[in-house]
Amino acid sequence: MNLYGASGHAKVIISILESLGENITNIFDDRAPFTLLGHQVKPFEKGDTDYYIISVGNNKTRKKLAEKLGAIHYTKAIHPSAIIDKTVTIDAGSVVMAGSILNIGSRVGKHCIINTAASIDHDCQIDDFAHISPNATLCGNVKIGEGSQVGAAAVINPNITIGKWATIGAGAVIIKDVPDGVTVVGNPGRTI
Repeated sequence: MNLYGASGHAKVIISILESLGENITNIFDDRAPFTLLGHQVKPFEKGDTDYYIISVGNNKTRKKLAEKLGAIHYTKAIHPSAIIDKTVTIDAGSVVMAGSILNIGSRVGKHCIINTAASIDHDCQIDDFAHISPNATLCGNVKIGEGSQVGAAAVINPNITIGKWATIGAGAVIIKDVPDGVTVVGNPGRTI
């Protein structure tokens, strides 16, 4: 298993992988060399056939790195305390942190982050490179567009669509659809 990115987000992924008994082969970072949690971090070396996770929290940076790395093999990391219904699909490169719940019929795209204690109810769709922050709640049948971030403890009401590359502020309550590329904060949510 290889990680690309050696930040705080990488620390959480290292913890998940170690809890699963996975061997971390390499950690790559453009700022290397240095050590992270006892692992030597080095500059990227393409050609390894092992699996990768892009361990960077910023959605736009994760997308740029995925494009830069091209056709390599990605895997996912799911904390053993996460509760995931057997019908949920989680695509390659995504990570699910401790205490998260993903309910029946939900789908998580590529290179997504489902952060600590996030709650994803039935039939939600989370598109590639999105980030559902700690303690965020997605009620049933919510759609999160590519690259969007739902802030910590935000609540998205049922049947809501959040556009691409939007930002939902921490603690916001979203009661209507959100267009692409905007920032919404407050209760009820308003665009700023």
